[in-house]
Amino acid sequence: MGKPFEAVKISDNVYWVGAIDWAIRDFHGYSTNRGSTYNAYLILADKITLVDTVKASFRDELMSRVASVVDPKKIDVFVSNHSEMDHTGCFPDVLREAEPDEVYASTMGVKALEQHFHAGVPVTAVKDDSRISLGNMHLRFFETRMLHWPDSMFSYLEEEQVLFSQDAFGMHLASSSRFDDEIDAHILDYESAKYYANILMPFSPLVTKLLERWSGLGLPLKLVAPDHGPVWRTGIPKIIAAYADWALRKPTMKTVVVYDTMWGSTEKMALAVADGLCAGGATPVVLPIRRSHRSDITTEVLEAGALLVGSPTINRQMFPTLADALTYLKALGPPKLIGAAFGSYGWSGEAVGYVNRILEEMKVRLVSDGLRVQYVPDEEALNECRALGGLVAERLRELVEG
Repeated sequence: MGKPFEAVKISDNVYWVGAIDWAIRDFHGYSTNRGSTYNAYLILADKITLVDTVKASFRDELMSRVASVVDPKKIDVFVSNHSEMDHTGCFPDVLREAEPDEVYASTMGVKALEQHFHAGVPVTAVKDDSRISLGNMHLRFFETRMLHWPDSMFSYLEEEQVLFSQDAFGMHLASSSRFDDEIDAHILDYESAKYYANILMPFSPLVTKLLERWSGLGLPLKLVAPDHGPVWRTGIPKIIAAYADWALRKPTMKTVVVYDTMWGSTEKMALAVADGLCAGGATPVVLPIRRSHRSDITTEVLEAGALLVGSPTINRQMFPTLADALTYLKALGPPKLIGAAFGSYGWSGEAVGYVNRILEEMKVRLVSDGLRVQYVPDEEALNECRALGGLVAERLRELVEG
């Protein structure tokens, strides 16, 4: 029999008992190239408490880590901060094996757990800013509705100043390291930005309100323990500041140029547009879509001020790869962008119009009606592309400096 999975002590009385998913590469259409973790936490208070569980297929890993610290049947309290199945997949098993005396969730979480599992077990709804006693310790609860589900909430362990933040401040990153300061800072920066862009960006106004509220509470933080990725220990101020910046969406000179091409003509246009952006003082990020996942495009858009989309026309439509990426991006609602469309065509040229419409639906402020070139662009056409890039850079500078 193999060695059991071990819990990791993260504070005097809190253990990480989650699971590491080294293999996952897709999470609801989000590319998870570095895998993920499903974090759960065990509090050794007078009333032993488990906060969240893991994806159902990792049930044995969770229970093994719990058992390395305490007999699972000694768990007295279970708290569900978020009912999504990567955090509640083992909920029925925990109830059956641990038989906790008390089970808590938010008001919406109580409903969601029953609708997910139809377990018919009593779950107590905790109100916003309510508090429960674990004997020698206390948990305080804060609703974070729509960050990113209606049931989402934070739990705060007062005596040890640990915030269990469910999906907030998390990232998809498989690692044997449990703390942020044990992981390369560049990886943390990218994966936390990617997570925000692909999960939380639609709710940015709520993020701003939450951070303002949390600042007003003045509660000290020694650890921020999300449900994915490392536990924040030394980088807490940095990740909170990053969330504040991402939520405000201040325009920058960064410009995302995303395109597909059939015979290289739209690609030539994209590169000429990028030349014009550079000449105008903008910073282009050029993304050929067949080598750029939709979730990575979204990540680049997070800190950009402009989005330019190039599509050839095929069957009187935009190219399907761009339809996929723009549909995904539209649902995430990146605000405060300016942009334009461009593309090559053979005989009808409808793609630019379709791209314009979806950009307008995304509330992207178009700087032109779009640029179309029939078949292969000549030098005059490429100069028009450069001029389009220059115009976007000019308008972007006005926004940034204004």
